[in-house]
Amino acid sequence: MVEKGTTLLKRMEISVAEAEKRTGKNAVSMQETYTVYLIETSSQHRGANPAPDSLWRRYSEFELLRNYLLVTYPFVVVPPLPEKRAEFVWHKLSADNMDPDFVERRRVGLENFLLRVASHPVLSNDNIFYSFLTQEQSWKEVVFETGFQAKADSRLKALNATFRVKNPDKRFAEMKHYGDELQSVISQLLRVRARVADRLYGVYKVHGNYGRVFSEWSAIEKEMGDGLQSAGHHMDAYAASVDDILEEEEHYADQLKEYLFYTEALRAVCRKHELCQFELEMAAQDLTSKKQQREELATGTVRTFSLKGMTSKLFGQETPEQREAKLKTLETQIEDGEEMVKEKNAECEEFVKNAWVDIERFKEQKDRDLKEALISYAIMQISMCKKGIQVWSNAKECFSKM
Repeated sequence: MVEKGTTLLKRMEISVAEAEKRTGKNAVSMQETYTVYLIETSSQHRGANPAPDSLWRRYSEFELLRNYLLVTYPFVVVPPLPEKRAEFVWHKLSADNMDPDFVERRRVGLENFLLRVASHPVLSNDNIFYSFLTQEQSWKEVVFETGFQAKADSRLKALNATFRVKNPDKRFAEMKHYGDELQSVISQLLRVRARVADRLYGVYKVHGNYGRVFSEWSAIEKEMGDGLQSAGHHMDAYAASVDDILEEEEHYADQLKEYLFYTEALRAVCRKHELCQFELEMAAQDLTSKKQQREELATGTVRTFSLKGMTSKLFGQETPEQREAKLKTLETQIEDGEEMVKEKNAECEEFVKNAWVDIERFKEQKDRDLKEALISYAIMQISMCKKGIQVWSNAKECFSKM
């Protein structure tokens, strides 16, 4: 675990306090409506000169920050951003990314992202991240000056490594498979929850119909009227409570979605290792080839069929001077190749060491968070069932007094 005082969150309070709609011109001078988020920070050390207390950021700036972190720290399971557009929603919930409820949930998700990064033992100490929180003007220029985009691996390069790597690390292969499985399980869970929410909404609203019918019935009864009307009020209150309940449910759904998006970050670390291993194997293969060429030149024997062998048979052997020059060139290339293999091997070992430390940290965090979320969800369901029992107990009491 991280020692106290080593992360930014130990030194600074961070929150995304509010969201605001704005209208302006985009890159092609077209009018657009967008949302900005107010980031508030305050130093926890008295006497320090605090940076600006607040600044506004667009969602696209959060995306830029995360892309920078992904490229700069490829061995880290980088925390995900909340969804850009609503997914796995039940039909009564708006999927519009400008809907106030969705914007509010995204605000909470963006704050959670910042807190995750600020509490991470490595990411929290990054200067660009600190600038994101404290430097409103020219922050983008500072990010682009790092040249991180040039370091980003192309998807084709990563895909090529996945299929051509000969000796993949079993631990990373298993972790990548686990990421695929976890994504599948959480997706199914979210779909089930959306269907349950739809049905739950229907059941609660039907109780509103009970309330209306009981109230209408009470108007034509003298002896039974008061009891029916009271029972109707209980049913109306129960029907109205569904909106708050499902809003609370969305909070738990967002916690699950965070780990749905985390699975891609986990797989990204595994893909980066495949690429690292592939580059090491290519360097080793190139070195072996150069050494074989040196041996063939030195002995004058060609082990395998090659264009060079055919050329020498057709046009005669090389002169001793030519052979000597080629041997000299190969010696230099072999020295460079050995240095390259050593360098790539050290890179891979360093990556594996750092990545595995972070994967273990992530696994502990995941187990703790999902356990807490599932227990809280179960408690909420139990509470909801108790409310239903209480409503019908109250209705029974009303009927008994008639």
